[in-house]
Amino acid sequence: MESLVKSLKALADEKRFRILQLLGAGDLCVGALAGRLGVSKPAVSQHLKIMREAGLVKGEKRGYWVHYMVDKNALMQIAEKLQKLSEMTEYQETVCWRINDFLPDANQQKGDAMCRNCCQQPDKLKDKPEGCRPEQIKECHGDGGTHPCTK
Repeated sequence: MESLVKSLKALADEKRFRILQLLGAGDLCVGALAGRLGVSKPAVSQHLKIMREAGLVKGEKRGYWVHYMVDKNALMQIAEKLQKLSEMTEYQETVCWRINDFLPDANQQKGDAMCRNCCQQPDKLKDKPEGCRPEQIKECHGDGGTHPCTK
């Protein structure tokens, strides 16, 4: 899981994603990447460092220059992990209306159901939404102003 998150974080940057696309077409050195991206060589080097640490690219010394290439096996592993994630069909129903509102085909809870985040921790939010202080609600649910677990 940790390596997948690291890889996805590395891919989340637009420049790094563009570098990956360029390298997918063929091996390039830092200077060639910098020229095609319109950024400095040090900037490209920093991006490549992050991508190397995430296992997305490899470098190979050729004469004076290091040429970079995509690690296609790493990309395939990421794709497989994401595919498995997309195939997960089990739905774990929560007791929080606020959370269930965002999940498909969720059965809405009735009564004083509360979220597992904080509301069910008596020491934090006293078991009942009506007993929550505004600062407790803010800590658990943000700045909404109202307790989102009640309708």
